[in-house]
This record gives sequence, structure tokens and C-alpha cells, in this order.
Amino acid sequence: MKIISYNVNGLRSALSKGLLDWVREANPDVLCLQEIKAGREPLDVAGFEALGYHAYLHPAQKPGYSGVATFTKQVPLNVVHGCGTEAYDNEGRVLRLDFPDCSVLNVYMPSGTSGPERQAFKVEWLHFFRRYVRELQAAGAPPLVIGGDFNCCQRDIDLHNPKANQQSPGFTPEERQWFADFLQDGFVDTFRHHHGDAVGHYSWWTYRAGARARNVGWRLDHLLVDKELVPRVHEAHLLPDVVHSDHCPTLVEFSG
Repeated sequence: MKIISYNVNGLRSALSKGLLDWVREANPDVLCLQEIKAGREPLDVAGFEALGYHAYLHPAQKPGYSGVATFTKQVPLNVVHGCGTEAYDNEGRVLRLDFPDCSVLNVYMPSGTSGPERQAFKVEWLHFFRRYVRELQAAGAPPLVIGGDFNCCQRDIDLHNPKANQQSPGFTPEERQWFADFLQDGFVDTFRHHHGDAVGHYSWWTYRAGARARNVGWRLDHLLVDKELVPRVHEAHLLPDVVHSDHCPTLVEFSG
């Protein structure tokens, strides 16, 4: 199984830039998209369906904002839209698909960059999400694969300029500690598992000042797996040459 997670920063925009051609070539079994920005307006998913995908969308209530979508070639055993908390579900933050050997959680975490109120909302969300995942584990859910835009970096090597961003949303001490604690709950960062302490690998670049060309970025997008799945992780990569968004996709491939 090949799983790809990608913040497309507007699905309609990404489709206009050739997203479907890339999906045809990459051929993931499961594709988790974030920030689809659909709102209540229906999205045309016929192009994905023509490639053999079943489409599941959880848009935000607000037009042009947030939202997640998961496309899968295998029909899931179960689909859960949202996490059961209105404040988060109105923003289209979580979509869960259950398969026989794993559950895929597609998540778009708040950014916190628009001001202190949203940063406080983000921190509340982070602690809620950790409890939510623990409850899934306690309920006997299949091993979890969590893919998405976390809007968080964990370590200094995950962003270009850590010294200048110690208090920036996405890299505050509280967020870094949350990330470390979350991994301690039994999850593995598949990129770091395969690439160790390699530097200069990012998944988001601001549109300003030619940041992407200069590789001045942050690794905000992650694919985490339950430690039980680690022996089956065959590959884990970022795909920075894929350009339909200010983010790039992240990939994990399982063997067996």
C-alpha cells in the first residue's frame, strides 16, 4: 500500500495545475488531501473516479477554507467524517478510513498564524487530538496511519531557521513538546525513521522571496505510523519537485 498526503492549498486550484496527471503517474493506493477549500460548494471528483478512486470529502462549513478529502482505490470498511466535536468538525479537520490492517487518519491541523486567538485554538486542538487518538487506540482500532499537515515542526532540523522561530506558531516550545509526547504514545515519524537526521528536507515554503527555489522551508507535513506498522514501512519520502501548492506531498509505502 502506497499512501500520499498532500496539502493542495485549494483543490480546484491544484486541479487547474495538473494535479490529476500527477496522481495518475504517482498512483497512490490512498491519497489524503488537506486544505481543499471546498466549503459547501460540491467539488467535481469525476477525474479521480475515472482513475479508479472512491472519494470521501469532509469540507469546512466556511467557503474557501480548510477541509480534507481522501481518495482510495480500496473500498474502506468504515468511514468517519470528523471527530465528534463541532468546533473542529465545522472546520473539516479530520477524516478517518478504516481498512482491514490499518486506519488512515487524514488530518489538517490549525496553523495559529493569524493571531493569538487562533494559536490558542490550535493548542487546544493539539491536546484534544492527542486524547482523541488515545481513545481510538484504547477502543481497539486497527494500527493508525496519521497523514496530514500538522502545521508543526518537532526539531531544529525540520525548518531552515530555527533560532529565529523559537516562538513562531508551528515551532513554539509547547508545540514541540506536544509533538515529542505524541510520538511517545507509540507513533513513528516515517520520514525521520528512513532519513535520520538529514537536513534541508522541507514540505512547505512561503510564496515570498523565492523561498522554494532557495529551499527556505519548514517540514510541516507528516506521515506517522503506529510502531506496530514500522516493520512494514518500505519507503518514506518527501516529494519537493511536485508543485501544485506551497506544500509538497509526503509518501509512505508499505510492503507485505
